[in-house]
Amino acid sequence: MSPRFPEFSRDMRAGEEGAVDDLLTRAYGDASAARVIGDLRRSGLVAGEVVLPYRGTIVGYYALSRMQAPDDLLCVGPMAIDPDWQRAGHGRRLIGLLAEWARLTKQGVIAKGPQGFFLRAGFRSVADDIAIAGPERDLPELRFPAALGR
Repeated sequence: MSPRFPEFSRDMRAGEEGAVDDLLTRAYGDASAARVIGDLRRSGLVAGEVVLPYRGTIVGYYALSRMQAPDDLLCVGPMAIDPDWQRAGHGRRLIGLLAEWARLTKQGVIAKGPQGFFLRAGFRSVADDIAIAGPERDLPELRFPAALGR
């Protein structure tokens, strides 16, 4: 099979929610992540959603949500790369662009999950399973949006 290269990442557009839900279901093996983003959207906590398109489909995705505390931070989640597109560096590049955006805009972004992945994408470790991108800062107790169940 010849290599495939996605298009440039961009903000999710109205009407693409179903395609994102399908991607999340394929990537996670069930609809739990699609339910999480639905809950976050309904609660008004989503600050942004970014997709990685390819020929009319969505092969990558992440959401940024507002933290409950500190409320000036954003958190990543859920995020996914289509299983057929994994292990090719697309997720690292997608999240790497987010880390650079956080650095340039001085917006703190928290990620909870596999440290190695987020560190390779430009985040810094602040705890065993928590990484941050953006400016250096003290982190008081972190409270994630309830829908993320963290």
